Amino acid sequence: MNIYTRKQRWKMALLLVAVSIGVASMWYTNDLVKQLSEQEKKNVELWASAVRQAVQNPNDHGDVTFVLDVLTSNKTIPRILTNEKDEILSSENVDTAMLNNDPAWRDLQLKQMKAEKEPIVIPLGENGEKNIIYYQDSIIIRQLRWYPYFQLGVISLFLLVSYLAFSTSRKAEQNQVWVGMAKETAHQLGTPLSSLMAWVDYLKSKDESDIATREIEKDVARLNTISDRFSKIGSSPVLKKENVSSVVEKTMEYFSPRTSSKVSFNLHKPPSHDVLAPMNIPLFEWVLENLFKNSVDAMEGQGSLTVTVTDQSQFVYIDVSDTGKGIPKSKYQTVFKPGYTSKSRGWGLGLSLSKRIVEEYHAGKIFVKNSEPKKGTTFRIVLPKQIA
Repeated sequence: MNIYTRKQRWKMALLLVAVSIGVASMWYTNDLVKQLSEQEKKNVELWASAVRQAVQNPNDHGDVTFVLDVLTSNKTIPRILTNEKDEILSSENVDTAMLNNDPAWRDLQLKQMKAEKEPIVIPLGENGEKNIIYYQDSIIIRQLRWYPYFQLGVISLFLLVSYLAFSTSRKAEQNQVWVGMAKETAHQLGTPLSSLMAWVDYLKSKDESDIATREIEKDVARLNTISDRFSKIGSSPVLKKENVSSVVEKTMEYFSPRTSSKVSFNLHKPPSHDVLAPMNIPLFEWVLENLFKNSVDAMEGQGSLTVTVTDQSQFVYIDVSDTGKGIPKSKYQTVFKPGYTSKSRGWGLGLSLSKRIVEEYHAGKIFVKNSEPKKGTTFRIVLPKQIA
């Protein structure tokens, strides 16, 4: 299991814990609200019974204390008592001034209460007259209904802040490691490079200018380029207008002889004009080499690698296509994450570094344009012709 997969699993575990806490909180609170709502309904029904008893037996003083206690016990439930014509007889825990002075507000309150709770009808006697009690949940219950959402929001905000803080810290730490490792690599390459360059000069002075010497000279130049690349990590590179097709072609000419002869390299470019874009050649060649290496690995040393340079009005498209094993669609974004690799060996940094060079240093984009299992993959690089 690679580093990226482990990180993803930890993130998923934290997310599941947060969701579980939120769901459990919502379930518990909703159950509590339901119980309290049922209790309030019973209280209203008891109050209705007290009203009915007080109206039907006005001269019975036996239970008058109990009835009065019930009628005056409600301190939280909004309630309106009306007759059949919806004329208000009494109200509790409702804005009395608005109820008496604003008919539209009164009608709206009655409508809302009726929609929320089934009104309780109080028969008043044999003549068929009746009163009606409209009521709704108390403020406490209404607030409790929103509590789990508030709690879930707090949990989500906490997770978001924690994730951003963790990501920022990790990114800053990774950047420091990248820069430090790059600088140290450039420094370490300096000594053998100087020695190799001296030996090449010695061979030239002895007229040993055969093919081997020329190839050694190319490799020394390449090592020098690599050292230059590493030295640029962590600093803003200088971008110059360059011929994109020439840069691609030069990289292919170096890479092709050092690859299996069963891999064919093809370049398609506009035939009539140069395609120019701001770039830093040593760093951009690094991107191309990473893509070429991935393509050759995906083809297992046998197939066709094609680079297509397309000139648009504001952008330059560079498509690198291979005939390899392909990439699952679910991995289109994952392949650019640090630590992700499908190979048994390697750090999984090539495409991550390429993305950084293209997007942070060249203000461009790099992504998987398309891929089919066992048919191949196309990576697309988009470079702006002008950088602000």
